[in-house]
Amino acid sequence: MGIPDRKEREKQELRDLILKEARALFLEEGFEKTSLRKIAERIEYSPTTIYLYFKDKNELFLALHEESFQRFFSALSSVASVPDPFERLTALGRAYIEYGINNPEEYDLKFLLKAPLEALQFRHEVWCDGLKAFELVKSMVQDCKDHGYFKPDLSVEATATMLWAQVHGLVTLYLRDRLEMFENKNIKRIVEESYDAFIKFLKCYR
Repeated sequence: MGIPDRKEREKQELRDLILKEARALFLEEGFEKTSLRKIAERIEYSPTTIYLYFKDKNELFLALHEESFQRFFSALSSVASVPDPFERLTALGRAYIEYGINNPEEYDLKFLLKAPLEALQFRHEVWCDGLKAFELVKSMVQDCKDHGYFKPDLSVEATATMLWAQVHGLVTLYLRDRLEMFENKNIKRIVEESYDAFIKFLKCYR
Protein backbone atom coordinates (compact mmCIF):
# COMPACT_ATOMS: atom_id res chain seq x y z
CA MET A 1 0.00 0.00 0.00
CA GLY A 2 1.41 3.39 -1.04
CA ILE A 3 1.57 6.50 1.14
CA PRO A 4 -1.51 8.18 -0.46
CA ASP A 5 -3.59 5.02 0.06
CA ARG A 6 -2.45 4.70 3.66
CA LYS A 7 -3.25 8.34 4.39
CA GLU A 8 -6.71 7.96 2.86
CA ARG A 9 -7.37 4.85 4.94
CA GLU A 10 -6.21 6.62 8.11
CA LYS A 11 -8.42 9.59 7.26
CA GLN A 12 -11.45 7.33 6.85
CA GLU A 13 -10.65 5.48 10.07
CA LEU A 14 -10.50 8.75 11.99
CA ARG A 15 -13.80 9.90 10.48
CA ASP A 16 -15.39 6.60 11.50
CA LEU A 17 -14.00 7.03 15.02
CA ILE A 18 -15.44 10.54 15.27
CA LEU A 19 -18.85 9.29 14.18
CA LYS A 20 -18.74 6.32 16.54
CA GLU A 21 -17.93 8.38 19.62
CA ALA A 22 -20.28 11.18 18.61
CA ARG A 23 -23.13 8.65 18.31
CA ALA A 24 -22.38 7.38 21.80
CA LEU A 25 -22.36 10.89 23.27
CA PHE A 26 -25.54 11.97 21.48
CA LEU A 27 -27.36 8.94 22.89
CA GLU A 28 -25.87 9.32 26.38
CA GLU A 29 -26.21 13.07 26.86
CA GLY A 30 -28.57 14.29 24.15
CA PHE A 31 -27.96 16.66 21.27
CA GLU A 32 -27.86 19.91 23.25
CA LYS A 33 -25.35 18.73 25.87
CA THR A 34 -22.99 17.17 23.34
CA SER A 35 -20.30 19.49 22.03
CA LEU A 36 -17.53 19.04 19.53
CA ARG A 37 -15.09 19.61 22.38
CA LYS A 38 -16.55 16.65 24.29
CA ILE A 39 -16.32 14.49 21.19
CA ALA A 40 -12.71 15.57 20.70
CA GLU A 41 -11.88 14.64 24.28
CA ARG A 42 -13.47 11.26 23.73
CA ILE A 43 -11.28 10.47 20.72
CA GLU A 44 -8.22 12.17 22.29
CA TYR A 45 -7.81 14.72 19.52
CA SER A 46 -8.20 18.49 19.43
CA PRO A 47 -11.54 20.02 18.34
CA THR A 48 -9.68 21.44 15.33
CA THR A 49 -9.30 17.90 14.00
CA ILE A 50 -13.07 17.39 13.95
CA TYR A 51 -13.50 20.63 11.98
CA LEU A 52 -11.41 19.06 9.21
CA TYR A 53 -14.27 16.59 8.70
CA PHE A 54 -17.41 18.43 9.80
CA LYS A 55 -18.04 22.18 9.86
CA ASP A 56 -20.31 22.03 12.92
CA LYS A 57 -22.26 19.75 15.24
CA ASN A 58 -25.33 19.81 12.98
CA GLU A 59 -23.37 18.49 10.02
CA LEU A 60 -21.82 15.76 12.16
CA PHE A 61 -25.18 14.64 13.49
CA LEU A 62 -26.76 14.64 10.03
CA ALA A 63 -23.90 12.46 8.77
CA LEU A 64 -24.74 9.95 11.50
CA HIS A 65 -28.40 10.21 10.66
CA GLU A 66 -27.86 9.64 6.93
CA GLU A 67 -25.55 6.65 7.46
CA SER A 68 -28.08 5.14 9.83
CA PHE A 69 -30.84 5.48 7.24
CA GLN A 70 -28.68 3.78 4.63
CA ARG A 71 -28.43 0.73 6.87
CA PHE A 72 -32.15 0.98 7.58
CA PHE A 73 -33.12 0.94 3.89
CA SER A 74 -30.71 -1.92 3.28
CA ALA A 75 -32.47 -3.93 6.00
CA LEU A 76 -35.86 -3.29 4.37
CA SER A 77 -34.72 -4.08 0.84
CA SER A 78 -35.19 -7.83 1.31
CA VAL A 79 -38.98 -7.50 1.03
CA ALA A 80 -38.75 -6.30 -2.59
CA SER A 81 -38.68 -9.91 -3.82
CA VAL A 82 -42.07 -10.78 -2.25
CA PRO A 83 -44.41 -11.11 -5.27
CA ASP A 84 -47.82 -10.44 -3.70
CA PRO A 85 -48.31 -6.70 -2.92
CA PHE A 86 -50.17 -7.21 0.36
CA GLU A 87 -47.69 -9.81 1.57
CA ARG A 88 -44.90 -7.45 0.57
CA LEU A 89 -46.46 -4.63 2.60
CA THR A 90 -46.89 -7.01 5.53
CA ALA A 91 -43.26 -8.12 5.23
CA LEU A 92 -42.14 -4.49 5.20
CA GLY A 93 -43.81 -3.90 8.55
CA ARG A 94 -42.21 -7.01 10.03
CA ALA A 95 -38.79 -6.00 8.72
CA TYR A 96 -39.26 -2.54 10.24
CA ILE A 97 -40.12 -4.01 13.65
CA GLU A 98 -37.23 -6.46 13.52
CA TYR A 99 -34.80 -3.71 12.59
CA GLY A 100 -36.00 -1.45 15.39
CA ILE A 101 -35.82 -4.15 18.05
CA ASN A 102 -32.41 -5.40 16.94
CA ASN A 103 -30.90 -1.92 16.49
CA PRO A 104 -32.17 0.18 19.41
CA GLU A 105 -29.48 2.86 19.23
CA GLU A 106 -29.88 3.28 15.49
CA TYR A 107 -33.65 3.50 15.88
CA ASP A 108 -33.31 6.05 18.65
CA LEU A 109 -31.05 8.15 16.46
CA LYS A 110 -33.45 8.16 13.52
CA PHE A 111 -36.91 8.27 15.02
CA LEU A 112 -36.88 9.20 18.70
CA LEU A 113 -34.33 11.97 19.18
CA LYS A 114 -35.52 15.44 18.16
CA ALA A 115 -32.03 16.44 17.10
CA PRO A 116 -32.25 15.49 13.39
CA LEU A 117 -35.24 17.74 12.84
CA GLU A 118 -33.68 20.56 14.85
CA ALA A 119 -30.53 20.31 12.76
CA LEU A 120 -32.57 20.38 9.55
CA GLN A 121 -34.63 23.36 10.71
CA PHE A 122 -31.37 25.16 11.35
CA ARG A 123 -30.55 24.65 7.68
CA HIS A 124 -34.10 25.23 6.44
CA GLU A 125 -34.24 21.75 4.91
CA VAL A 126 -36.86 18.99 4.95
CA TRP A 127 -36.45 15.55 6.46
CA CYS A 128 -35.56 13.80 3.21
CA ASP A 129 -34.71 10.42 4.76
CA GLY A 130 -38.00 10.28 6.63
CA LEU A 131 -39.86 11.33 3.49
CA LYS A 132 -38.11 8.61 1.49
CA ALA A 133 -39.18 6.00 4.06
CA PHE A 134 -42.76 7.26 3.98
CA GLU A 135 -42.84 7.26 0.17
CA LEU A 136 -41.74 3.62 0.23
CA VAL A 137 -44.73 2.74 2.40
CA LYS A 138 -47.07 4.82 0.24
CA SER A 139 -45.90 3.10 -2.94
CA MET A 140 -46.61 -0.32 -1.43
CA VAL A 141 -50.05 0.79 -0.22
CA GLN A 142 -50.81 2.14 -3.71
CA ASP A 143 -49.72 -1.18 -5.22
CA CYS A 144 -52.12 -2.96 -2.88
CA LYS A 145 -54.94 -0.66 -3.96
CA ASP A 146 -54.12 -1.25 -7.63
CA HIS A 147 -54.47 -4.99 -7.01
CA GLY A 148 -57.79 -4.65 -5.22
CA TYR A 149 -56.59 -5.12 -1.65
CA PHE A 150 -57.99 -1.84 -0.35
CA LYS A 151 -61.19 0.04 -1.11
CA PRO A 152 -60.81 2.62 -3.92
CA ASP A 153 -61.84 5.53 -1.69
CA LEU A 154 -59.24 4.71 0.95
CA SER A 155 -56.57 7.43 1.24
CA VAL A 156 -53.11 6.10 0.40
CA GLU A 157 -51.43 8.70 2.59
CA ALA A 158 -53.70 8.06 5.58
CA THR A 159 -53.25 4.28 5.26
CA ALA A 160 -49.46 4.61 5.00
CA THR A 161 -49.45 6.88 8.05
CA MET A 162 -51.58 4.39 9.99
CA LEU A 163 -49.21 1.54 9.12
CA TRP A 164 -46.12 3.57 10.03
CA ALA A 165 -47.69 4.71 13.30
CA GLN A 166 -48.53 1.12 14.19
CA VAL A 167 -45.05 -0.33 13.70
CA HIS A 168 -43.36 2.74 15.17
CA GLY A 169 -45.59 2.55 18.22
CA LEU A 170 -44.84 -1.13 18.79
CA VAL A 171 -41.09 -0.63 18.45
CA THR A 172 -41.12 2.40 20.74
CA LEU A 173 -43.14 0.61 23.42
CA TYR A 174 -40.66 -2.26 23.24
CA LEU A 175 -37.52 -0.11 23.33
CA ARG A 176 -38.79 2.10 26.14
CA ASP A 177 -39.72 -0.96 28.26
CA ARG A 178 -43.39 0.04 28.35
CA LEU A 179 -44.42 -3.57 27.76
CA GLU A 180 -42.62 -4.83 30.85
CA MET A 181 -45.96 -4.60 32.71
CA PHE A 182 -46.75 -7.98 31.13
CA GLU A 183 -44.85 -10.05 33.66
CA ASN A 184 -43.53 -13.50 32.84
CA LYS A 185 -44.37 -13.11 29.16
CA ASN A 186 -42.34 -13.03 25.96
CA ILE A 187 -42.46 -9.30 25.20
CA LYS A 188 -41.16 -9.69 21.68
CA ARG A 189 -43.88 -12.26 21.01
CA ILE A 190 -46.49 -9.78 22.22
CA VAL A 191 -45.17 -7.27 19.66
CA GLU A 192 -45.35 -9.87 16.89
CA GLU A 193 -48.88 -10.95 17.80
CA SER A 194 -50.02 -7.33 18.00
CA TYR A 195 -48.70 -6.73 14.50
CA ASP A 196 -50.42 -9.87 13.21
CA ALA A 197 -53.70 -8.63 14.69
CA PHE A 198 -53.22 -5.29 12.96
CA ILE A 199 -52.66 -7.01 9.61
CA LYS A 200 -55.93 -8.94 10.04
CA PHE A 201 -57.61 -5.60 10.71
CA LEU A 202 -56.11 -4.16 7.50
CA LYS A 203 -57.60 -7.01 5.47
CA CYS A 204 -61.07 -5.75 6.41
CA TYR A 205 -60.54 -2.81 4.05
CA ARG A 206 -60.78 -5.02 0.98
